[in-house]
Amino acid sequence: MSASRLQIYNDALLLLGQRPIANLTVNEEGRRLLDQVWDGAGQGTGGVDACLEQGQWKFATRASKFEHDPDITPEFGHQYAFAKPTDWMETVAVCTDEYFLAPLLNYGDENQFWLASVSPLYIKYVSNDADYGKNLSLWPVSFREFVVAYHASRIVHKVAPGMTAYIIGDPTKPEQRGILQSRLLTAKNRDAWAGATKLMAPGSWVKSRQRYGNGNWRDGGSRASLIG
Repeated sequence: MSASRLQIYNDALLLLGQRPIANLTVNEEGRRLLDQVWDGAGQGTGGVDACLEQGQWKFATRASKFEHDPDITPEFGHQYAFAKPTDWMETVAVCTDEYFLAPLLNYGDENQFWLASVSPLYIKYVSNDADYGKNLSLWPVSFREFVVAYHASRIVHKVAPGMTAYIIGDPTKPEQRGILQSRLLTAKNRDAWAGATKLMAPGSWVKSRQRYGNGNWRDGGSRASLIG
């Protein structure tokens, strides 16, 4: 079952030992505090955006082709500037081909622009668009649980100060993680295992075994076996 804002609120309240709310308009402190976290009131970044920034989540990753901005010329270094889209949260991959097989390692990342000496660029990035990261129906259970813990962590000091160590952790005992950090690690691990398995790009030793210009092997070896 997909998440909803009300479910996130209620799970955060239950995690803090508080009673759930009936809807998102009730005049209760818990709801008002969670509204502030969700909307980013007083902190600039909304709660979901803050969680999306914590990983290269596959469910929120968007791939796009970017042309350089002809009205912006970098003063030095890279020749082209590429404006980041308004839904950008985190860069996942910058490549020079549409199949994302040729990663570009020599590029710059400054404020709201990527800088490079080739154009166009093909970029994968974590998006907070309503069809990507903000689409709650796409959230894996582990990410949803992390969002719940994040919202609980932002209000624990006011509604359940005695549970601060349980939610956030004890700074005097770094080896004992709070539930927030534990859920973040679980979400990242689950996300890392999601998606199709990819072969590593061939290195110089592997390439040296290939005949120039075709995919045959000089020694009859195979990429599936180290010894050929």
